[in-house]
Amino acid sequence: MLVICQVNNLTSRKVARFPRSPEVDRPHREISMETKLVTSNLGIIDPTNIDEYIARGGFKALEKVARDGLVNEIVDALKSSGLIGRGGAAFPTGLKRELAIKAEPLHVWPAPAIVPAPYRFSSAFVVCNADESETGTFKDRLLMEGDPFRIVEGMAITAFITCATVGFIYLRGEYPLAYERLSNAIDAARARGFLGKKIFRDDFEFDIEIRRGAGAYICGEETALFESIEGKRGEPRVKPPFPTDKGLFQRPTVINNVETFANIPFIALEGAEAYRKFGTAKSPGTRVVCLSGQVNQPGAYEIEMGVSLRDVIEKLGGGLRAGRKLQAVLIGGAAGAFLRPDEIDVPLDFQSLAAVGATFGSGAIMVLDDTADLRGVLYRIARFFKDESCGKCFPCQLGTQRQYEIITNCVGANPSTALRSAQDAAPLLRELGATMRDASICGLGQTASSAIESALDKGLVND
Repeated sequence: MLVICQVNNLTSRKVARFPRSPEVDRPHREISMETKLVTSNLGIIDPTNIDEYIARGGFKALEKVARDGLVNEIVDALKSSGLIGRGGAAFPTGLKRELAIKAEPLHVWPAPAIVPAPYRFSSAFVVCNADESETGTFKDRLLMEGDPFRIVEGMAITAFITCATVGFIYLRGEYPLAYERLSNAIDAARARGFLGKKIFRDDFEFDIEIRRGAGAYICGEETALFESIEGKRGEPRVKPPFPTDKGLFQRPTVINNVETFANIPFIALEGAEAYRKFGTAKSPGTRVVCLSGQVNQPGAYEIEMGVSLRDVIEKLGGGLRAGRKLQAVLIGGAAGAFLRPDEIDVPLDFQSLAAVGATFGSGAIMVLDDTADLRGVLYRIARFFKDESCGKCFPCQLGTQRQYEIITNCVGANPSTALRSAQDAAPLLRELGATMRDASICGLGQTASSAIESALDKGLVND
């Protein structure tokens, strides 16, 4: 069946046929520590020179997809590749595009008044979440500063298969160099015909705008980000409806983070099987992790899924400083979970981390040795979520405040004057955390207690 999408008097053909991709379960080769997929251009090309990006195969994937009209094929490839979102929510990338295509509101023309005139004729929207406000995370900044054209190409491919003519990059305001590099990349791509009208064919047009955030952690949540782009206060929306049905300006919207978009050109050009050569059978591909804390060589490293946390710390990070012992590892940022020293042999893939009560999250790995004040870390996490809660829903607004008060009383800035012990407070903190997880509107409230509870559950805070 053909679905015809009318976009500003232009017509794009899209095949609404999406067979279920078979689950790939096979033995895998030995995983390598050195991998260059989304970071293959970093340090190699001049990020301000589009010719250098083109010389290394840049925009070939976009040309292939647009010239050959590969809609169903690209969605199938993304689904078969096993790529899931790299921002923390871990939603299947191919499925997200499939849902947006099926939800296109062909029956709502002319556009409702909620859509401003410049965007009224876009049937859908493509949004890149470049807010990167999770603590300990800096990989997206490096990708935007070092290879901005790859993000532009990944967004353009998504726009073609979803009939979007407008895309937005919601960029963290504290990233001035990333803003400069992305702005230059968009202008250069537009000048070369990779953005704008008639991109490799008469009926494909797409352009990108950059919107800069103002430091609100909550705007990293996708629907709060939509509200911010629309000029409203950044607060999350109640779901459903989900963004693929009603997202930005109430139109079907595909939103992913920077690293996710950076994977798309490779999959579109080389295919799903080439992508699945990286990583494990159930967690294919690579991941850019942000290693920080008390290691000798902190930084961002692209690893294959399945590399052990110990190898990342000791081989890539150079291990701990001389004479120091590992106290804990916080993985996933402030919304993540702590791991004990005896748990760091865990493979870094979604299934293995879930088995030990952790999550990959945004890819942040913070290493704490025996000199770190873990009580102070928990205090700052509690204070962070109390300050960043937007206040829209009471479970999060009041829950994060009460959590902060309890933590202050037991593991606060001055533990010697604590009113109660951490273990005495643990049952109340767990009950409070369960309430926030079950009743909060968005992920901020649902994960605000995760790190604190994990530290208590694993006995990392001793009275």
